Amino acid sequence: MYKVGYFVGSLSSTSVNRILSRALIRLAPDDLQFTEIPIRDLPLYSPDYDADYPPEARALKDAIAASDAVLFVTPEYNRSIPGALKNALDWASRPWGQNSFHHIPAAVTGASIGQIGTAVAQQSLRGVLSFCNARQMTAPEAYIHYTPEVFAPDGEVLVESTATFLRDFMAEFRNYIEMVLTVLPRQ
Repeated sequence: MYKVGYFVGSLSSTSVNRILSRALIRLAPDDLQFTEIPIRDLPLYSPDYDADYPPEARALKDAIAASDAVLFVTPEYNRSIPGALKNALDWASRPWGQNSFHHIPAAVTGASIGQIGTAVAQQSLRGVLSFCNARQMTAPEAYIHYTPEVFAPDGEVLVESTATFLRDFMAEFRNYIEMVLTVLPRQ
């Protein structure tokens, strides 16, 4: 059993990425256990907090530490990642020398109503994760074009070809987690 902490990059209660996260969890291999890592209540990061992290930021770092891997499901805002997600990444990677993402297996995906399905946001997120030394699954890539004809609000995927693609993505992620943790056990 692998524990996967997942981030939904949107704060919206009606986020299509929250629906996508439900779909991914439904279609994932049975030996993956998922826990959402909340980002809504984090204050804006400042180095002034480095000596004494607020409870929300300590909870974020503890949730990542309790995870074997992390999954990012993010929208695209202005051709990049949402500010709330970037803020969470900043909290988790600080203070200097206490980066929570060091060597953690990570996967990135996202959905949008646009045709490019968060491709630019994912590239932006990958740049941050690379700096944080996360071990990113680079293939397959999953840029999801969201439509209500494909995804039910509860995460059921209504089109079999999309369900197969997402099921395969999650199976690849499960295998990637095992491979990374075999070579680089989390410290």
